[in-house]
Amino acid sequence: MKNKITRLEETHPLTWRIRDDEKTVWIKEYCNKNGYVAFKKTLHQRTSKDVIDLVKESDLKGRGGAGFSTGLKWSLMPDYIHDKKEHRYLLCNADEMEPGTYKDRLLIEQLPHQLIEGILLSAFAIKATRGYIFLRGEYVKGEHILKRAIQEAINFGYIGKNILNSGFNFDLFLHTGAGRYICGEETALINSLEGRRANPRFKPPFPAIFGLWGKPTCVNNVETLSNVPSIILHGSHWYKTLSYSSDTGTKLMGFSGNVNNPGVWELPFGISAREILEDYAFGMKPGLSLKAWQPGGAGTDFLTPKHLDLSMDFNTISKAGSRLGTALSMAVDNKTNMVSLVYNIEKFFARESCGLCTPCRDGLPWIVKILYSLKNKEGQSHDIKNLEQLCFSLGPGKTFCAHAPGAIEPLQSAIKYFRSEFEDGISIKKSNLNKNIIGIQPNQSNLNI
Repeated sequence: MKNKITRLEETHPLTWRIRDDEKTVWIKEYCNKNGYVAFKKTLHQRTSKDVIDLVKESDLKGRGGAGFSTGLKWSLMPDYIHDKKEHRYLLCNADEMEPGTYKDRLLIEQLPHQLIEGILLSAFAIKATRGYIFLRGEYVKGEHILKRAIQEAINFGYIGKNILNSGFNFDLFLHTGAGRYICGEETALINSLEGRRANPRFKPPFPAIFGLWGKPTCVNNVETLSNVPSIILHGSHWYKTLSYSSDTGTKLMGFSGNVNNPGVWELPFGISAREILEDYAFGMKPGLSLKAWQPGGAGTDFLTPKHLDLSMDFNTISKAGSRLGTALSMAVDNKTNMVSLVYNIEKFFARESCGLCTPCRDGLPWIVKILYSLKNKEGQSHDIKNLEQLCFSLGPGKTFCAHAPGAIEPLQSAIKYFRSEFEDGISIKKSNLNKNIIGIQPNQSNLNI
């Protein structure tokens, strides 16, 4: 790699400012650590197009799980403003409700001003005049921290009217959600923010054209926005050199489960899952071995130990049959029953369904009911076949949004790799009884009416 970078600031752009005591970095300390430098320079030296082009060149992908190009998403916002008094919005998705994921919480609680600077730069790029941080309601500590940080930024003149005499106006507000997983879907988030039921919207029109209160709107994840200041400050070429793969930059990755050192770390794309598990999470706890793992949250397909040497990037994990998702992996030990584990996961997803479409509303509770029977060794011979059919019926393109397709990923992969554990849940007595009942049904053609 040319021009090898050694400074912590330039190798760990997301986390280098974090204090050793893990206390919040407030605005004075943040400014002493190159904070708001990128924003100040941008206001007076760059245009909105310059910022969008730079982020496009960096190939920054969304860090919420989908991995869509951030610069491309920004460019979908209409460039022309019909009425200068009309608002357009930037929404920060901080509704981190994916089980096993806690990366955004780290950035919110320890580096709130890095997020705010990222929001300001992004708002400048898309010409937004108002922004909202949609925060998970359970993040009470994060709420207090963000409220103080926003007020600090206002006091320093970084939020408000005619910011730093640049002519750029931007107001930022904090909104805490009521606690719904579906708000991770951007149009459901918009509906919730408007005071409506958190259901996904029909698309088109897309939020870039018709979003919050019918105005152009862009929604980005906390980690995505937190990457923007360093890209603007150090450039797109530098950002690309941080990665070991075609996905650029660094990513907050980690492992949870029965590992010796569960946590989250800023690592380059392309690092192997084995390196994260062994070198950072220090392997499985004594007496346990790895049975399976999910690469990026509860809504991703299980992989096995043979996949540990795969590169942690979007394309590689996708080719292996799963998704990188949030890159916060969960380790499953050899003493965990997969049916019981999947039952807990599906119970969560069934509860969090918005109920808008039939496959998701009725299909997920049906899956939970079948898994409950298998978990208690009361399953029937056709249960596994029914689960496989439900996985097909709830797959991509068959439901209104991606909630159900994500929910069935752990189930379909668990059946694929651990089918015998599902078969162990079938009751021989019940299966035989079911056959007998079917066998004595009268023949419809022989009935005397």
